[in-house]
Amino acid sequence: MKPSEFLETAAALVSGDRAEQYGDYTDLHQRAADMWSAYLETDISAEQVVFCMTLLKVARNEKGKIESDNGVDASAYTALWAAIMENKDA
Repeated sequence: MKPSEFLETAAALVSGDRAEQYGDYTDLHQRAADMWSAYLETDISAEQVVFCMTLLKVARNEKGKIESDNGVDASAYTALWAAIMENKDA
């Protein structure tokens, strides 16, 4: 896949099916942050959750079979991270 194709597929995911399935990405990742914070007994932010999910996708390719969907998902998580960071400062 070309880089633009990864990005187009990632954009379709975050604004299409995944958005419909899981709702607002900020709310979803803040909920995950709240749960991780309780479990780990330390404060975790929504942007940290999204960034860690990006790292998970990278780790999957390092430890397993390289799958293009990991690249798509990592691109999507990186875009969500950037959007959350931008909206946080607004």
